[in-house]
Amino acid sequence: MKSLSLSNFNLDTTAIFLSILCALHCLFIPLALLFIPSLAAYFFAQESFHQILLFFIIPISTVSMFLGCRKHKRYNIFLYGIIGVLFLLVSAIWGHDLLGESGEIILTIFGSSIISVGHFKNQRHCKDDCHD
Repeated sequence: MKSLSLSNFNLDTTAIFLSILCALHCLFIPLALLFIPSLAAYFFAQESFHQILLFFIIPISTVSMFLGCRKHKRYNIFLYGIIGVLFLLVSAIWGHDLLGESGEIILTIFGSSIISVGHFKNQRHCKDDCHD
């Protein structure tokens, strides 16, 4: 069962990376476009980039949290993933229209932070409690 723990650790790390990438994208792309407007032509500068990141974040976070919680039996950690993903979904789909650009950025950073904390806790509990 060691490989399950290792793959879960890798999934948690990947989910953290993608969540941070989402937050950094949301923070720095508007600034970068001010200084280098030609970046707007690139895919990573498009608004759809957030939806594509979510396409990866949602399943990776769900599987990773599920595998970890099944091992360490602390199912409340799964709530971090659910709440964080909900914040990211609202931000990506309706954030700009509901909250404006600043509100969308804040909601994205908040959601990414919640997901990252959940995955850090998931990793820690798997490392501490899962000795299969």
